[in-house]
Amino acid sequence: MSAIELFARDGHRVLMFTDLTDDGGEAVQSNQFLVVDGDTGAVIDPGGNLAYGELYLAMTKYFPPSRLSALIASHADPDIIASLDRWTTATQAQIYVSRLWERFVPHFCKAGKTVGRVVGIPDPGMRIRVGRNDLIALPAHFLHAEGNFQFYDPVSRILFSGDLGVSLGTGLDAQRPIHSLPGALSRMEGFHRRYMVSNKILRLWADMVEPLPIDLIVPQHGAPLSGEAIPQFIAWVRKLECGIDLMDQRAYTVPA
Repeated sequence: MSAIELFARDGHRVLMFTDLTDDGGEAVQSNQFLVVDGDTGAVIDPGGNLAYGELYLAMTKYFPPSRLSALIASHADPDIIASLDRWTTATQAQIYVSRLWERFVPHFCKAGKTVGRVVGIPDPGMRIRVGRNDLIALPAHFLHAEGNFQFYDPVSRILFSGDLGVSLGTGLDAQRPIHSLPGALSRMEGFHRRYMVSNKILRLWADMVEPLPIDLIVPQHGAPLSGEAIPQFIAWVRKLECGIDLMDQRAYTVPA
């Protein structure tokens, strides 16, 4: 398995792995990311046990996993961080996750393996040092998890957006960047209407990220958004009704 190189300049590299969970369609496709700066690196959303073995082996072609300084999780879903037990054995990296989840993620590991290694990200976010530069944890609460973060790399100008921006498909689909949003909406709309909590949250997110210089929005499932698709996506979610906006009493009735 080879990686998709999203950025490489002056010792700073960003790699994306798209089809490590290809099990014939039983599991949802997911992406994993490696950010390398100089002689250290970070994995963003390392994935579950389906991804671990292939990701570890693929990573060794580009970077020694033993030199990872950070395992970074947007939230605590199994497809994000269920492989944590194996990563805590293979590396000495610290684990960054919302402080809402810092006492839950040890349940993925054998007793004692996360002691002193979990860094709870406070609700307003923080900067995470990786080599010579910082990744910025941006608040993305309720998109979709209660404690949720996206990660912005100012060097590559990539926004790792977690479950926001998802387009459902295969690992091969995820390797083809989306340059214009309208053609991709059929693979995005149903997911966003169900998994995002409300239009209010989407509008707050849009106001936060719109001023940022962003060259790629890269979700945890599906293809990166590039070029015109970025402002198109921000404009689309500003108006999207989703989650509790769509719920009424019909959704809360006792089954017959």
